[in-house]
Amino acid sequence: MPGGRLTQQERQQIALGLADSLPYAEIARRLDRPTSTITREVMRNGGPTGYRSDLAHRATERRAHRRRSAPARGPESAPLPHGREAEAVAEYEETLTTVLMSSGVPKMAARVLTSLFTADAGSLTASELTQKLQVSPASISKAIAFLESQSLVRRERDERRRDRYVVDDELFFQATIASARANDELVKTARLGVAVLGPQTPAANRLENIARFLDFISESITRAAEQAREVLHTKPVPAPDDAPADPAGA
Repeated sequence: MPGGRLTQQERQQIALGLADSLPYAEIARRLDRPTSTITREVMRNGGPTGYRSDLAHRATERRAHRRRSAPARGPESAPLPHGREAEAVAEYEETLTTVLMSSGVPKMAARVLTSLFTADAGSLTASELTQKLQVSPASISKAIAFLESQSLVRRERDERRRDRYVVDDELFFQATIASARANDELVKTARLGVAVLGPQTPAANRLENIARFLDFISESITRAAEQAREVLHTKPVPAPDDAPADPAGA
């Protein structure tokens, strides 16, 4: 059934589809599954180049076993806000973490970043992260150090003088600019090699082309980020039911 869990046979079909370079939508169509199901399955199990059906199936069985073994939510446990379903949120967090890891973010840093992205406040303390992720304070500290070095989080003090780790709209813009500018040193070093290896030589020509390419990419990213900056500050449009009533009764 489209709404049920993937079977081992379906996972084998996914692996075959990936080997044939089929898009997720086509694999989903052949299995009569939502495209989002296939995307989540692949990204949480190694990505399109590392997916293996047998490992994916065993990983799913382990996750199901952990859920069955976990203590039931007690009456004191607060429900998730906005009517969210705990299992759906947990699955989404796992998917987002996997995608961040596939882009080069270390596992613990990816888990921390996911927690911050999915927190309505956009910020958590080290204690809150430790409790949520069930890891040591040292693991959180190391992950935060990496994320700060990449301009992906910032810290601020709350009224109780605790460090809070924050992701906000402006940080995402700054991280994009920092990423673009990170090429500057490589550009300078490549052009230094042109002088050392001698102009008009094949090696120098290669380095000059690399420098020109990275220059163009950095300028394009910076220009696009500045033009699109306001998108990060766009507020959600209220639903019709949330619109204020017309005092004139129109």
